[in-house]
Amino acid sequence: MTTPHTSPAEPAPTPTGSSAPKVVAEGVPSSVRPDPHADDGRRPVAWLHIVAPPSYGATPSVRSWCSCGRDIFAAGLVRALALIDDHEQHRTTCPLLNQRREAA
Repeated sequence: MTTPHTSPAEPAPTPTGSSAPKVVAEGVPSSVRPDPHADDGRRPVAWLHIVAPPSYGATPSVRSWCSCGRDIFAAGLVRALALIDDHEQHRTTCPLLNQRREAA
């Protein structure tokens, strides 16, 4: 049952005559915020994933891959360290990475 004295809620007028800004909660004006996940155009191209277990007897492993098609895996301390050095060298010679640097 409705009473004859009720009316739908309306925004309060401002001194200029326009309606007040809409609010999310009482006393909190709403605003449009920038998208926190906005795309800045950067993309990962080369990755180096190192697994070094905390146990002395465990075997470390490394995987190096790149968007150019490189995908190399190494296990064992000596091979893992060699692949880390090789990955750093690849970053200076990869055609995809160098093409992006020249474009920037």
